[in-house]
Amino acid sequence: MKSQIFCLVFLFISVAQGLNPKCDTQDHGSTLQVFHIYSQCSPFKPSKPLSWEEDMLSMLAKDQARLQYLSSLVAGKSVVPVASGRQIVQSPTYIVRAKIGTPPQTMLMAMDTSNDAAWIPCNGCIGCSSKVFNTAKSTTFNTLGCHAAQCKQVPNPTCGGSACVFNMTYGSSSIAGNLSRDTVVLATDPIPSYTFGCLQKTTGKSVPQQGLLGLGRGPLSLLSQTQHLYKSTFSYCLPSFRSPNFSGSLRLGPKGQPIRIKYTQLLKNPRRPSLYFVNLIGIRVGRRVVDIPPKALAFNPSTGAGTIFDSGTVFTRLVEPAYVAVRNAFRRRVKVANVTSLGGFDTCYTVPIVAPTITFMFTGMNVTLPQENLLIHSTAGSITCLAMASAPDNVNSVLNVIANMQQQNHRVLFDVPNSRLGVARERCT
Repeated sequence: MKSQIFCLVFLFISVAQGLNPKCDTQDHGSTLQVFHIYSQCSPFKPSKPLSWEEDMLSMLAKDQARLQYLSSLVAGKSVVPVASGRQIVQSPTYIVRAKIGTPPQTMLMAMDTSNDAAWIPCNGCIGCSSKVFNTAKSTTFNTLGCHAAQCKQVPNPTCGGSACVFNMTYGSSSIAGNLSRDTVVLATDPIPSYTFGCLQKTTGKSVPQQGLLGLGRGPLSLLSQTQHLYKSTFSYCLPSFRSPNFSGSLRLGPKGQPIRIKYTQLLKNPRRPSLYFVNLIGIRVGRRVVDIPPKALAFNPSTGAGTIFDSGTVFTRLVEPAYVAVRNAFRRRVKVANVTSLGGFDTCYTVPIVAPTITFMFTGMNVTLPQENLLIHSTAGSITCLAMASAPDNVNSVLNVIANMQQQNHRVLFDVPNSRLGVARERCT
């Protein structure tokens, strides 16, 4: 199982650039290391350390934008061109290392299960970061023309000379680029003629600095372009953001995936077939099943209602009736009268608490979360909050999102050919 793990690594390879020497590790087989953006291996970590409160509120604010984006997708109100991330990628949570071109140039790309295609900043890009892919130095790089079949898979393409050009907005940002093709190496696997967006112009601050790698189910996603190699199967184990030196892994393909793992069925929403919907049938706090209106959990393709697993949202969000029921059951079990709030977290305590477990009950699979997946603590330990919140209060708030904090230190397996998702406890060290 160790032989094939895509390790998504935040690193500029050289120790001379001030990185921890432990970061200079190599990916093996079809396995990549995964690092959190606040890892010591990340060039994207804040130059000035944030306080615990600033850190939590910042992530919560970015989550709000991501949830609104995801809700707009399932409601069918958003056109999604090449790997649209809108505001969701203002601060990508987990990064992977990819090598682009011949000879290879290393880029640190944000991984995202709720987006499809890949795109990277290219030389000559106006508004991009200083780290760009130099197309002139790659002997295998090609720009795709409007006649290419892939150009039809990008909504609203335009023709800029002979190139297939896309333009899109991301809330506070906009990007423009050419649909392109080159060799991409993930771990030790070369993928020739991989199609991606080559960015030529960006505005705003919502764009991942070194690009995006889409792990969704759409036609331009990694899964679709590597079916022959990875059989539309991958898993990841995400490290905790409280342990910045822990690295997780992204394991591509069926080889080396866990055998002892429980599964639930993957569902498809025709409005947004890329998202990984599952059937959440109940939630247990401690040993008691919470009384939640069935409509709050029900999968409804016509409205986009239901539950998804998402790698980019930090804190799990439940539609309001479900969240209020779970929160109230949690408070009753904790039995501490003085409940305070912090930003969007409305169940916080200033005294030590003994928290119950929370179990997500899916068809065929239960996932019981211990305290480390449920609570956030201030550095001094003076504040403890339940790390969940209600979905954004807007007309599209019909989506429950199982987010990455609740997935941390679990192996999450996406088996698309068999239409199933598995979860097993695993330390991502």
